[in-house]
Amino acid sequence: MTGNAGSLVLGGSGFIGGHLLADLAARGIRPLISLDLVEPARPLVGVDYRIGDVRQPFAELVPEPVAVVYNLAAVHRTPGHPDHEYYQTNVAGAVNACRYASLRGTRRMLFTSSISVYGPREDPCSENAPLAPVTAYGRSKALAEMVHEAWAAEDPARRLVILRPAVVFGCGEGGNFTRLLRQLRRRAFVYPGRRDTIKGCGDVGELLRAMAFCLGRDEPVYRANFAYPAPDTIETIVRTLAAEAGVPAPRLVAPTVAVMTAAWALEMLGHLGLRTGINRDRVAKLLVSTHIRPDRLIADGYRFETDLTSGIRAWLAQEQDRG
Repeated sequence: MTGNAGSLVLGGSGFIGGHLLADLAARGIRPLISLDLVEPARPLVGVDYRIGDVRQPFAELVPEPVAVVYNLAAVHRTPGHPDHEYYQTNVAGAVNACRYASLRGTRRMLFTSSISVYGPREDPCSENAPLAPVTAYGRSKALAEMVHEAWAAEDPARRLVILRPAVVFGCGEGGNFTRLLRQLRRRAFVYPGRRDTIKGCGDVGELLRAMAFCLGRDEPVYRANFAYPAPDTIETIVRTLAAEAGVPAPRLVAPTVAVMTAAWALEMLGHLGLRTGINRDRVAKLLVSTHIRPDRLIADGYRFETDLTSGIRAWLAQEQDRG
């Protein structure tokens, strides 16, 4: 190890980045630097926020050496971007993150990859499953993993964590779970085609604990999936969220053709300016399981402190406190 201290979080203004910075700040990590294209919505005391683009070399923006680099920066919303944008940010960002770490002598790095590197599959998926991405996002993440692995291989003293999270929910998430909650409160949710789709997920607080656990390992490259061990179905998730939010659980299962036709109609309305957040690609994702197993974490002794119910309960309580 070097004498470097502190951490650099790439993508610190995002959902996970904000929670990570809050956790690191609470633990007294200094210096604590965030680099992102946008200003944070809720700046934290103790964090040095800097505006920068990971698609370009950024070492001049961060002249300080740090002990750990967290590379969370990514273009991730799918659909929503032309294919080349995923590669520009996710792959070029990996190159520039590794370039910074090499220049500054950083020997520990954590990269948040994605379960999209596995591609769609119904079977349980552990870290030993072959990578078979089918989207530009998934392929760009798989390539970014290779970039980070090449950095780790250059020096036996370096340590790399590649964490592949499933859907992460929590306060300020604004994504899949937030859209689901909104639809439940509007009584607008119907199961698209099936109830038994398995959807790997986990609470952001649990993800932070898993990150710390992984960084404590001493393997040159440590790869791990992140999701709750229980194979929760979309029906389990919906019923749990409805119960915790105090709204009725939906029962209707709509035929796939009907759901996809409705999604197409909403897409057309979106082109006319009425944004709903619903489209055929997003609905199609609900029809395919993401049965992600965190086998590596469990085998190495990680103990989950939350489950789906307690994680959702904590999220909703934090949202209420936040106002």
